[in-house]
Amino acid sequence: MSIIHAAILGLIQGLTEFLPVSSSGHLTLFQKIFGIEEATMSFDILLHVATLIAVFVCYWDDIWRLIKRPFQKTTYLLVAATIPTVIIALVFGDIIDNTFGDGKFIGFNFLITGFVLLYADFKSEGRKKIKDMSYADALIVGTMQGIAICPAISRSGMTITGALSRDLNRSSAARFSFLLSIPAILGAMVLTIKDMVSDGGAGFEAIGILPTAVGFVVAAVSGFVAIKFMINIIKKGKLRYFSIYVFILGILLIFDQFVTHFIYAV
Repeated sequence: MSIIHAAILGLIQGLTEFLPVSSSGHLTLFQKIFGIEEATMSFDILLHVATLIAVFVCYWDDIWRLIKRPFQKTTYLLVAATIPTVIIALVFGDIIDNTFGDGKFIGFNFLITGFVLLYADFKSEGRKKIKDMSYADALIVGTMQGIAICPAISRSGMTITGALSRDLNRSSAARFSFLLSIPAILGAMVLTIKDMVSDGGAGFEAIGILPTAVGFVVAAVSGFVAIKFMINIIKKGKLRYFSIYVFILGILLIFDQFVTHFIYAV
């Protein structure tokens, strides 16, 4: 992997982890475009760690309050929302990998993300804050997050939409979604850490220390920018622009898969 490729992938991960356009779908797509097939798992996980740092920087006050007083409702809500995500990942993870591996059908999944974002964009402003959420609300948001383990279905888009559908106001929906990304990213790391250990660091050796470091820094910085940008977008209710983008991308990828085969072959 070249330094330029690493920087591009880091930028894609940092932006698309929090913009509602699917980081997994974009990473899969660009790895295919760049012809990168080896050692991507270790690199992908490292990029996710970088975006986790961005969440900690942006929401440090909330996180510090949870650390100082862990036994509170917000903690319980985050745990409740994480449970269905873990169940879906454990039960359906292999099926999803076999079905959507190597970018198969991601065009259709981008279209699903587009429809979800359209719904969120036209949803009227809710009245609830996080403290007003029920555990049923948290379970629904967590289920939406679980569905987003499919490549090209946006985690942030699904969780924000799930929160808005439960009458949370837009600011609280964004805040809960980004806080929920912490256990989600940590969970993804746990599920793949055994594979990273088993390769004895070969994944990082294949990529190279400098490209790895560049990708990490770019992902962390762009993730921070994306969070700040996304908070303003959600408050203004302008998710439709992201839906237009993923609609166009999804249609182009479907056309390529079934007609042109420039990137994908059926």
